[in-house]
Amino acid sequence: MSEQDSLGHPDIFHLRAAIGWLELGNAAEATAELERIAPELRAHSHVLLARLDIAMDIKDWPAAESVALRLTESQPDAAGVWIGLAYARRRIPGGGMKSAYDALAKVGDKFPEEPIIPFNLACYACQLGELDVAREWLTKTFRRSDKKALLAMALKETDLEPLWPWIREQFAD
Repeated sequence: MSEQDSLGHPDIFHLRAAIGWLELGNAAEATAELERIAPELRAHSHVLLARLDIAMDIKDWPAAESVALRLTESQPDAAGVWIGLAYARRRIPGGGMKSAYDALAKVGDKFPEEPIIPFNLACYACQLGELDVAREWLTKTFRRSDKKALLAMALKETDLEPLWPWIREQFAD
């Protein structure tokens, strides 16, 4: 039995419905389904993950940061939670690139199979003018993922534009 199934009936149905509504692009209905979950189960990690997805979908960055922070405590081994925290911190009032970088740098090397973390760290470092640091993170990213797909992604990412000539030189065949 998965942890998600530990919610039990009918709460698991509300969670699944919320996820379905969000996949259909309806954050309001997704939120309504989560509100139907028993109050004592609303702090369940899967419910919080759904809340994070909703907050990010509707661009409620303070809510996304708050939920992501809770999840980093309860699920510190979930890479996506850290990515979500950094993404929210970049966008919240009073946040920004440095805040996003600091949040994600804590786990920069913790998830060796996850290429998005070093990729995002490279983007943040590049935007902060730390081009050598950005190059180091990009090099790690290229070691962790499909080179061709990553090259295409990196050369479309405007956060990395100052490094585009270097990226072509280093990683294009």
